[in-house]
Amino acid sequence: MSAGPSTTRRDVLGVAAGLLGGLGARAAFGADTPPAAAPPPSAPPDATKVLGGPSTGRAERSAFEEAELVAGKAGKVSGTTFAPIERFLGTLTPTDLQFQRHHGGIAQIDPARYALLVHGLVDRPLRFGLNELKRFPSVSRAHFVECAGNGRTAFREPSPGLTPQYIDGQLNNCEWTGVELGRVLREAGVKAGAEWLVVEGGDASVLARSLPLKKAMDDCLLVYAANGEPLRPAHGYPVRLLVPGWEANISIKWLRRIEATAGPMMAKDETSKYTDPLPGDKARMFSFVMDAKSIILSPSAPGGLQRGFWPISGVAWSGRGRIHRVDVSTDGGKTWTAAELQGPNTGKDVVRFVHPWSWDGSPTLLMSRAIDETGYVQPTYREFLAVRGLGTDYHFNPIRSFAVDADGGVRFVADPEAA
Repeated sequence: MSAGPSTTRRDVLGVAAGLLGGLGARAAFGADTPPAAAPPPSAPPDATKVLGGPSTGRAERSAFEEAELVAGKAGKVSGTTFAPIERFLGTLTPTDLQFQRHHGGIAQIDPARYALLVHGLVDRPLRFGLNELKRFPSVSRAHFVECAGNGRTAFREPSPGLTPQYIDGQLNNCEWTGVELGRVLREAGVKAGAEWLVVEGGDASVLARSLPLKKAMDDCLLVYAANGEPLRPAHGYPVRLLVPGWEANISIKWLRRIEATAGPMMAKDETSKYTDPLPGDKARMFSFVMDAKSIILSPSAPGGLQRGFWPISGVAWSGRGRIHRVDVSTDGGKTWTAAELQGPNTGKDVVRFVHPWSWDGSPTLLMSRAIDETGYVQPTYREFLAVRGLGTDYHFNPIRSFAVDADGGVRFVADPEAA
């Protein structure tokens, strides 16, 4: 084996000087200068005259379609990103644009080493690997997942320029595939006296919540796929819990442990957090269910309308079940008209609503309100405020309003009665 050419002290000093000089030049010319903006997308004038590109291993979004998550705390391991819900079509959320909320960063888990422990007040403590869970009969259902704090920005820091992404962008609606949690619990044999479950995640925060056994046996899923593909790490790969209709924090990602207990564990994230302060020095604990809500996605801020026909389109959802009706007002709530509902509307999923509207150029206020199958009606801002108070920090669902100005501009209005 050759020893290679010899290296002298002069050679080493020369290399060091070159490195220092390079670093100095880099600093002089701005090491942190942001990269130049990408050129705008282009396409041939006539695609029939130009041979197209080859097929690829993964289909990418068109360069002409710009949609991305925006970060409330960019670059932080604990924070949230908002989905561009006004850019979506239909009712399902594209997988790469699902909102994210993390408490200890995105966990990276080897599926071959994954294990789910089921123990506590059970006859047979069990440990399941990913492949063992997949041997159970699978089900696929569409459900929304909504952060309990969705709408906080619109309530605490309202501004006319807020778009639906910043108002209610902590919302996903996907087709989830997995195993019924009740089936797995029956395999373990839950003992009499067990009324709650402790569900725990495998991320750095070891996030844990208490889940009533009755809900677990009703409609909860152990999910390993969404929208036809395995979960992505940001969404809980390889397995997460899905608790339909309830605040997203309890749909534990990277699920690693389920313990059957007699009562709730009173974890940090259900006492100091995810508890609703109320007027009169009271608090609302275990406020799991996400109330009925709707939002107009188009027209919405910043607008740019011209006189003529503009279909009003938006989405609605409820943690109590199906959406029964969505009413739309184009005159600030003086009159309401039932919109057309689109989508499966199977319960605890997002539905789309549309309403034909012709704008005559006059300033007006657009509003929508959802009514679910239980008869619950989405409240006005003042109704919401009277019950929850200014100190509330979760479950913001007052009617969303957008003002249309004479110049065609559209702006968000948090409290129409004060406008």
